[in-house]
Amino acid sequence: MKQDKLATITNLFEGKEVRSIWDSEREEYYFSVVDVIGILTNNTYQKSRNYWKWLKNKLILEGSELVSNTNQLKMKSNKDGKFYNTDTLNTKGILRLIESVPSPKAEPFKMWLAKVGSERIDEIFDPEVAITRAVEYYHKCGYDDNWIEARLKGILNRHKLTDVWKEQGIKEPYEYAILTNEIYSAWAGMTASEYKKFKGLRKESLRDNMTDLEILLTDIGEVTTRCLAKEKHSIGFMENKSIAKTGGEIANDTKLNIESKLGKNIVTNHNKLNYKYIEDKTGIKK
Repeated sequence: MKQDKLATITNLFEGKEVRSIWDSEREEYYFSVVDVIGILTNNTYQKSRNYWKWLKNKLILEGSELVSNTNQLKMKSNKDGKFYNTDTLNTKGILRLIESVPSPKAEPFKMWLAKVGSERIDEIFDPEVAITRAVEYYHKCGYDDNWIEARLKGILNRHKLTDVWKEQGIKEPYEYAILTNEIYSAWAGMTASEYKKFKGLRKESLRDNMTDLEILLTDIGEVTTRCLAKEKHSIGFMENKSIAKTGGEIANDTKLNIESKLGKNIVTNHNKLNYKYIEDKTGIKK
């Protein structure tokens, strides 16, 4: 785990502070367990630590995996400013923790989790529900119909590409990531994670924060890669890696042609966020 970004999240629990750490490699937040328990139980720090010790034993006896999923990371103490090993959980773990704590303050989160679970079950029986929800979300974010149509087509094209890779022997998640990075690097000059950092993103979707032309070039790279892979019957990781690079290079040719007419770069740090991450000596604050 790369512990590289400290953060203070204050807008999750009535403005009260929850220490957190951003891991850019896993693209995951890790939250202080004791801080969350303290807010839910309205206890002091020491009482919250004691409660967590009791709860850990209880969860272990129940056979819960929550405790084993806990990571000890160094976090800055609010008392003396020094860094100490602190039990942390990722977002999924914190939500599971909230379910385990009997507290009136936890009820809104439990209701929300029940609602999300109900929605996901609805989507299993009728996948159109998920598509409709996505379109409504994009409309609320200010995206126009043309952008939404291109985005949904891009999702479909991406699945077609990964299906071809799977047929041709690509199995491991890291292989899919490397092949994807070959396409991005060839036309954008950056891997997907570097591209996200360039745009000031963390967990946010890269493609949701692309301009129309950036989405177009991503699609050109991936569709071209898919067509070449099928035509050449490429087998295995190395052959598909070479083809992915070629697909990205073809997208780059298109990019250079468009840029020569526009007189400016297509790859931009523009994003759709209504907030930004500010780095300072104490870490990152959202």
